[in-house]
Amino acid sequence: ITCHNNITIGDNVIIGVGTQIRDTDNHSLNPLDRLTGKDWQNKKTAPIEINNNVFIGTNCIILKGVHIGNNSIIAAGSVVTKNIPENQIWGGNPVKFIKNL
Repeated sequence: ITCHNNITIGDNVIIGVGTQIRDTDNHSLNPLDRLTGKDWQNKKTAPIEINNNVFIGTNCIILKGVHIGNNSIIAAGSVVTKNIPENQIWGGNPVKFIKNL
């Protein structure tokens, strides 16, 4: 877990081995910032919220600004770049809807 802003994880959440949860890009996307030492000052961050009873499979990547709703499942190896509604299964790279629970 890499937190530069805010990451909230609800109750009864299962997170698989090797999963990364990152609320930041870690570095500015501007090459001049990286060259002039303003890299971390100008990096993008956004909070992550993972609600209750979520199951995140092994080796997933949860990126900044994502909200995962109650009871949802993220398939192993998924890259989550957008919000996931509650009671759904999503998977893939980038993550896509699979089915309702």
